[in-house]
Amino acid sequence: MTEPVRVAVVGCGFFARNHLFAWKDLAAHGADLVAVCDIDPAKAEAAAREFGVPHWYTDMDDLMSSERVDLLDIATRMDTHGLLVGKAVAAGIATIVQKPFAPDWDAAVAMKQSAEATGVFLAVHENFRFQTPLQRVRNVVAGGAIGVPTWGRISFRTGYDVYAGQPYFYDEERFIILDLGVHTLDMARVLMGEVEHVFCETQRRNPKVRAEDTATIMLRHVSGAVSVVDFSYESRKLPDTFPETLLEIEGPEGSVILEPGLQMRVTRGDETSTTDVGAPLLPWTERPWHVAQEGVLITCRHMLESFRAGEPAETSAEDNLKTFAVVEAAYESAHTRRAAKPRPVP
Repeated sequence: MTEPVRVAVVGCGFFARNHLFAWKDLAAHGADLVAVCDIDPAKAEAAAREFGVPHWYTDMDDLMSSERVDLLDIATRMDTHGLLVGKAVAAGIATIVQKPFAPDWDAAVAMKQSAEATGVFLAVHENFRFQTPLQRVRNVVAGGAIGVPTWGRISFRTGYDVYAGQPYFYDEERFIILDLGVHTLDMARVLMGEVEHVFCETQRRNPKVRAEDTATIMLRHVSGAVSVVDFSYESRKLPDTFPETLLEIEGPEGSVILEPGLQMRVTRGDETSTTDVGAPLLPWTERPWHVAQEGVLITCRHMLESFRAGEPAETSAEDNLKTFAVVEAAYESAHTRRAAKPRPVP
């Protein structure tokens, strides 16, 4: 019988609850959630009680010295990632870190290089590409039904009040590209290949927000394909499709479109078919969040399986740096008003 993988979660805040539910569900797959940690003792104790976790901590050093942890899931804000990942990697503990990987390029590179130097598994919890609707689109594209993609649009536009649960968004120096665009730009890479250059325009439409809350980005891919990636937290439309990612990908043989209501329409020649690609409603998920919540579960399962197999995760630190490089290029382009090239991953 395979020994369970001992998992600990650091961070018990707003989004971390989805991680905790996921790891409890993955008990059937061999995950053993042994500890939680949060600097707020009330949050740590409450999470331990709700999810039946035997031990809780307010300091990650105490956790690592007291528990045998195989896989550490860091679900904290990005400004803490460098310190926490550094400690985990130094201790030789396989680590998953919430997106965004880091506040800036240098910090992300440092984490990736430290993990490589010590041979420690390090992956980023980039979960959009694991969401059921987007996986279904990936399968169509990868299967060659529309030919090699030549043009695409990936869009996430909402007026949902994201600030209610995450009020710190108001004060971020870099906001929506790093928080939301990192997801949609990752999907552009997944569906259409690596990026040659980027042109980006940003807007600050909410006067209460310090940084950009809307971005429109055009990508030229290495393959020659072109895509438009646009996203906003200031859209005013009904019905609001939050938290759905809408997209259309064209190729020489046809197209695949992900429409509101999680309907996937595939056109090939003169034939068109429409399929419901919605995610199931799990006991702990709720509409409209259920698509994103199930994506967390699928992501954690992939991390668990990759770790067990001794293989890099699909969203390894190295892979996520390629997406992070596109994010950085978008900010550079918005600042210079010129096209910018993603940096090479060192």
